[in-house]
Amino acid sequence: MRCCSSSLPGAGSRRRPSYGATLSIFPAKRKALGRALPTCVYIPRRLAEELERRGIDVESYAVDLLVRSLGLDPRVGSEAHLELALRYLEEGRALVDRDPVRASEKLYKASEEVVRALAIHFNLGDILRGVSERGRWSAGDLEKAAIRVSDRLGEWFRYSWDSAWALHVWGFHEAKLDSESVRRRVADVERMVLEARSAVHGGAPAQTS
Repeated sequence: MRCCSSSLPGAGSRRRPSYGATLSIFPAKRKALGRALPTCVYIPRRLAEELERRGIDVESYAVDLLVRSLGLDPRVGSEAHLELALRYLEEGRALVDRDPVRASEKLYKASEEVVRALAIHFNLGDILRGVSERGRWSAGDLEKAAIRVSDRLGEWFRYSWDSAWALHVWGFHEAKLDSESVRRRVADVERMVLEARSAVHGGAPAQTS
C-alpha cells in the first residue's frame, strides 16, 4: 500500500483548510491500464482542522492507526513509515531548486518518518507506549527517539537529525534558508533514510527497551 500526497496541510503548516481533505491510497494489486487505482478517503473539514490544530500528519497518523487497529506486526508499521520517508525524500530533493521552503518541509518529514520507523524497529518501548497513550508523536518523543537511535547507529544520526531540525525551523517555519543551504543538508537526510532502510530490511531488531 502506498499513500499519495493528501490535500491536508502537514504538521506545522501555515495554511488553514477551508474545507475537507482527501487521502489517496494506492493498493498494490488494484490496477487498470497498467496503473494502480487510488482509493480516496475524504476527511471532513472539522476533522481536518482538528488534525492541523494538533499538529498531526495525516499519513503518518493513518499508518499507526491502521497497524494498531488491524493488529498487524509492528514490522509492517516500521516498513510503512520508511516508505513514507523515501517518498518525502524524493519530493524534497525535487523541490530544492524551485521551492526551498517546501523542500525543507518534505526533507524534515522524511527524517521524522525515519525516526518513527527506527523507534518501532528497535522497539523503543517506553517512547512507543507514551505515543500510544497520547495518540500522537510529540517533538519531545521524536527528539528522545533520535537520541536513542543514535546510541545504536552512531553519533552521525544525531547530527543528521539536528540538520533536519534546522530545515524544519529555519527552512520551513522561518523561511530563511535558500536553495544552497537546503541542498547542503540533503545528504544528511539521505543517509538517515538509506541507513534506516538497511536496518529495517537487513538487520535484526533490538530487544525491548
